[in-house]
Amino acid sequence: MTALLTITVLVLVAIAIWQMTKIFELSQVKAKAGSSEVATDEDNKNNGYLMFIFLIFIYGITIFSFWKYGKFILPEAASEHGAEYDELMVWTFVVIFITQIFTQFLLHYFAFKYRGKKGQKALFYADNDRLEFIWTIIPVIVLAGLILYGLYTWTNIMDINEDDDPLIVELYAQQFNWTARYGGADNVLGEANVRMIDINRANVMGLDESDPNASDDIIVKELHLPVGRKVNFKFRSQDVLHSAYMPHFRAQMNCVPGMITEFSFTPTKTTAEMRQNPDIIDKVRRTNVIRAERAAKGEPNSEPWEFDYILLCNKICGKSHYNMQMKIIVETEEEYNAWMESQQTFSQTVASVQ
Repeated sequence: MTALLTITVLVLVAIAIWQMTKIFELSQVKAKAGSSEVATDEDNKNNGYLMFIFLIFIYGITIFSFWKYGKFILPEAASEHGAEYDELMVWTFVVIFITQIFTQFLLHYFAFKYRGKKGQKALFYADNDRLEFIWTIIPVIVLAGLILYGLYTWTNIMDINEDDDPLIVELYAQQFNWTARYGGADNVLGEANVRMIDINRANVMGLDESDPNASDDIIVKELHLPVGRKVNFKFRSQDVLHSAYMPHFRAQMNCVPGMITEFSFTPTKTTAEMRQNPDIIDKVRRTNVIRAERAAKGEPNSEPWEFDYILLCNKICGKSHYNMQMKIIVETEEEYNAWMESQQTFSQTVASVQ
């Protein structure tokens, strides 16, 4: 399929270049009367039919793309606000495709109906208030509805507060890896600043060692989240602009040097539950068949794959941007608490390197 699409694109590019050269030739030399370069009624008629063929192609490729590749748009939502987010996207797509079907049909239909004919003159209307009102007010109403719906959804998603005892987690971005920091027993993050980074003291995130809230902070390279509990994320960047993207949780937030940004969500499905999803099982099976074939050929990166939630950088931040990711494990409250108890606090880590 990839080869076919590549060949199709190359053919279309070649046709476009050829047409551009013809336009350039016509613009340089005035065509003589009776010249074959001048479009005839038959040419205009054929162009009209080609417009209809292209219209069918547009509809066909759109339907095929959603049938074949629709499942790659976004994975299954695993956060409380995910369903609301997906519903907004579905309605946006519905409006876009209704508009596309209507406007593209009119565009191609009128291109055929009012094709050039010898001796035919175009009829020009200076204005038509009724028509202009119709094609102005309809988009205004539709777009206003989408904007209001989007603002309502955005307000709900960005309702970051601590009224329901959320877990506080900081995600720290640097070229080209992520580090997570938990507030520890008091669930309060200590003060931090990049100027305080001291690798020799294992202070990789620049925590203020004089701040009592920093002593019990827990710094890890694998993000664990308890299912069903709201998580308030705080994002920082050490160097350049990054973007924390967690597709299954419909969460994305820029990590901006010199400032703290925030986002919150509540995970609804554990990693174990997602691994039991029939679609995930089928994807893992198909992926591992391909990887087994690669392994038989001795190709690298062909080890068996297992589903995991993942944190990605969604801003091009340098040469290893593609590899800037972190594993996310969503588990039960009991499993999460057991994992937290097994982790060293910041003060313990500093003491161990002295």
